[in-house]
Amino acid sequence: MIEVPRGAVTADEIAVEAQFFSFGTNDLTQLTFGFSRDDIGKFLGAYQDRKILDKDPFASIDTVGVGALVTMGVRKGRAARPNLKIGICGEHGGDPSSIHFFESAGLDYVSASPYRIPVARLAAAQAALQVKVGD
Repeated sequence: MIEVPRGAVTADEIAVEAQFFSFGTNDLTQLTFGFSRDDIGKFLGAYQDRKILDKDPFASIDTVGVGALVTMGVRKGRAARPNLKIGICGEHGGDPSSIHFFESAGLDYVSASPYRIPVARLAAAQAALQVKVGD
């Protein structure tokens, strides 16, 4: 599990020993932003009103910060081990816009809560088709 920013930054070192990565996006989001998923409800509305955040980063992946760490981890991990299987585990695995991002970042799989599987499967298929059409 890559759940801390340092794990993404040192992914090439980890990949020497690991056969797969699973980014724990809930914890990675908490540590990247420096706030708790349990506490965000107290200030998320104010952050959105002031345009500090446009969406809940625990519901839809923050592509600029957390996403950059995931992308870096994928790039560095595959540089050290080209056949490395990479995915995510977290609520982001059931969010269509996050799934599209993960497809573009080169992930192999997403894991989602059981009730989110139908939406995740549809979004993953759409993302895969979009990438193929864009090639």
